[in-house]
Formats: sequence, structure tokens, C-alpha cells
Amino acid sequence: MTTAADISWDDLKAMIASLAESSKETDRRLRETDELIRELRDSSKETDRRLRETDELIRALRDADDRIDQQLEKLGKEIGGLGNKFGYFTEGLALPSLERILTERFGMENISPRHRVRRGKREQEYDVLAWANGEINLAIIVEVKSRVERAAIEQLIRQLEQLPELMPELAGKARIGILAGVEWQPGVAEEAQSLGLMTATIHDEIFDLTVPEGFEPKRW
Repeated sequence: MTTAADISWDDLKAMIASLAESSKETDRRLRETDELIRELRDSSKETDRRLRETDELIRALRDADDRIDQQLEKLGKEIGGLGNKFGYFTEGLALPSLERILTERFGMENISPRHRVRRGKREQEYDVLAWANGEINLAIIVEVKSRVERAAIEQLIRQLEQLPELMPELAGKARIGILAGVEWQPGVAEEAQSLGLMTATIHDEIFDLTVPEGFEPKRW
């Protein structure tokens, strides 16, 4: 066992120097630890700041999304309104020519554009409804479209089938349908004719029947 008497002055100086060096290392590590803690605190503050910015951005995006939805809804209504106006415009162009066709070719005595019927909870509007009594004894429904697609065929046939229910005063009359339009989806006119519907297309603001010569429409 080493005693104090055995320790030389050189040994003591070496021990003191070693302790001093150890203290310096401890101080260095403490400083590094303090710096790390400060960095972590700063990093936490930066993270909090970025989280707050992210939350603000999300709220701003949600607000913008809500505004976009409102604008899209408004635009959809406006476009729908334009579509309706164009439909009315088309019917207005069609009407004079259609009246001539209905009168001269089919002998119609009554021609009613935009004819609306209500019976109970049911309601139906016909673009043009025409009928004649006596020997002719016929009712004609004309459906006018700016662009004619296949769905218009089913719509017109449904109107022809349901007419006696909605207007019993016409129940004893045969019924035929005319599908008229400005622009036609390919193949729709031929399909309509194959089902017994007459077709008409606009040319220079005049509607003319486009069925083949000798075509006989189906009578419902």
C-alpha cells in the first residue's frame, strides 16, 4: 500500500496535472451537453413554429377548398342555366318549322308548345304536344334537343306510353313521336327510326324530317 510518505513531489505534480486535465474534460463535456440542450430547445421551438405554420397552411387550404367548392357549385348552376336557355332557344328555332310539318303533313288541329300537365303528384312537360280529332284522331309528342343522345329515345317513348294516363282526354287517340335536334350522337337517329320514331334535324334554322322516303312511324 502506497503511503503519503512514499509519494514523491513529481508524483504529486503528475496527479494534480491529471486531475486538472480530467476537470477540463469534464468541463468540456458539460459545455457540450449544455450546447446540445440549447440546440434541442431551439430545435423544439423550430418544430413548434413549423407545426404552427403547417396548421395555418391546412386551415388556409381548407378555406380555399370551401371557396372552390362554392364557386364550382355556382358555376355548375350557371352552366345548367345556360344549358336550359340553349334548350329553350333550340325549341324556339324548331317551333315554326315543326308547326308547319305538324299542320301540313299530319293535319294537326291543336299545337301546344311547352305543354305542362299535372295529375295528382305526377307532372310532365312536353316540348310540343299536338293532336287532332275526327277522322285523324291522332296525338303527336315532339321532343326537342340541342344534342340528341340515346337517352332521349327512352325519354320520348316513355312520354308516349304515359300520355293516356296523364291526359285521359287523349287516351282514345293513336300516338306517334318525333325526336328533333340540332346535333346528333352517331347512330341515334337510325336507332330512333328503327323503334318507330320520326326524326328531324335543323338546317339553316329550319327543322326538316330526316326519315327515309316511305317511312311509317309506329303508332302507340
